[in-house]
Amino acid sequence: MNSRSIVPPARVGFIGLGQMGHPMARSLARAGYGIVAHDINGDALKRVCEATGAEAAASLKAIGERCEAVITMLPDGNAVRAVVLGADGSGDCLLSGLPRGSVLIDMSSSSPLATRALGAQLAGRGVAMLDAPVSGGVRKAVDATLSIMAGGDAQNIARCRPILEAMGKQIFLTGPLGSGHAMKALNNYVSAAGLVAAAEGVLAAQRFGLDPGNVVDILNASTGMNNSTLNKFHRFILSRAFDSGFSLDLMVKDLKTALEVARSTASPAPLAEACLEAWTEAQAALGPGADHTAVVRHWEKLSGTELGKKGD
Repeated sequence: MNSRSIVPPARVGFIGLGQMGHPMARSLARAGYGIVAHDINGDALKRVCEATGAEAAASLKAIGERCEAVITMLPDGNAVRAVVLGADGSGDCLLSGLPRGSVLIDMSSSSPLATRALGAQLAGRGVAMLDAPVSGGVRKAVDATLSIMAGGDAQNIARCRPILEAMGKQIFLTGPLGSGHAMKALNNYVSAAGLVAAAEGVLAAQRFGLDPGNVVDILNASTGMNNSTLNKFHRFILSRAFDSGFSLDLMVKDLKTALEVARSTASPAPLAEACLEAWTEAQAALGPGADHTAVVRHWEKLSGTELGKKGD
């Protein structure tokens, strides 16, 4: 096994240049890595190339051929699998170019069970795989202060640590391959439950006659504080901006993955089941493309109350 760390100016492939992928690729470029980039959205690819000097890959195969490590930052594990193994009948896929000893780093929020299956296929070709999903949102991606949950062989994580440290402030080793994705899904379940609990509490408080902004401030100085009360209510919810950069659709996907983890381990999860049901109802009511903070609008409709609006 190759134990040499992958440090600048090594080339790193980056597939998936959306709201998170774009600033993460920029962080890698600032650290001195050469970026070989790919995205099905031509505009997104052009923006990253212009911002970082990245090379636009001619094909997925070419990324594998040119890079010792390749990062995927895609909507889900199905998209990762399609990129790695091919899905469109063209024959172009990442694996066809990856040499023995190279590393795939999946930083998407994928199913841990599917990640383990994909990792086994890659291992059969001499390619290592890490799952390294992130937490912190767009703001921390821009600041390169993401929390990264890295699963996989410890020696391969050590090889790729300089890459991860270029994008994140805290690198947590979670265990074998798939453990990072399991941790990310469970983290997002706890986050989603906290957001809805806060929404219900703040709505009830406003209907009782309290000022919602003051309620959030009190929660943040008290034991009811959570990430949503600290970082989302004033900025994205009470402001009515609903533009945190993470979609409601992706949160529902992560909740399904969290429940998959619970069920695969025969762990009781009645609250996770109720949380998924509630978020799925909100998803159906609000339609595709909504920001995850807009989930509060569903609770507002149920209560007939708009947060911050006088007279409710």
